[in-house]
Amino acid sequence: MSADGTARPTLLLVHGAWHGSWCWEKLTPVLNAEGWTTRTVDLPSAGSGARVRDDARVVLQALARIDGPVVVVAHSYGGVPVTQAVADAANVSHLVYLAAYQLDIGESLLSHHGAPTPADPGGFQPVPPHPVPLFYADAPAADAKAAAGRLVPQSTRSFSDMLTAAGWHTVPSTYVVCEQDQALPPDDQERLALRSGSVHRIASGHSPFLSMPGEFAGLLAGIASGSAG
Repeated sequence: MSADGTARPTLLLVHGAWHGSWCWEKLTPVLNAEGWTTRTVDLPSAGSGARVRDDARVVLQALARIDGPVVVVAHSYGGVPVTQAVADAANVSHLVYLAAYQLDIGESLLSHHGAPTPADPGGFQPVPPHPVPLFYADAPAADAKAAAGRLVPQSTRSFSDMLTAAGWHTVPSTYVVCEQDQALPPDDQERLALRSGSVHRIASGHSPFLSMPGEFAGLLAGIASGSAG
């Protein structure tokens, strides 16, 4: 329960490209110890040829299994299917975009970067060749190496599919800028964050749930409880 006696929202954590629900394993125990209920999903585009709509369906199914309000936390690519899904969800009270793609209708991850849609969008985007400095530069070396070893190829279609809905137009949102990010440049994050109602910044690389789970959990708790905007 929150300080005013109302039920706390559930936190639904949605991972980014190449990752899986395993990436939250350092964060969820911290949140759970503070009384927060957490849920995670595995997006099918990581490891299969699934599309944004398939990922969005998984998010919607997870939301349907949760009673009460939900704060959805989307990391990186996860912002794309979350944005699509939340437009059709009734129980989402807040969106948190963590170094994430807060796209609008008619945009795709590739179009955001000015890249053309591939002539043959089938197939996979391989795991980046140097994932540790890209994703986990400030994480403990052993944790970073272990995480890099769990990455899988990502569906190319998930990067080229355009959104047909954008839930942040009707659901309040907060953007968390990772100021030392090597994967999605902070300047790009700042531009995306203009679409959110509030912005917070954390002195981390792309994956603060791995590099500073305690500090990030505190920030998330503040956002979800309304005390951090």
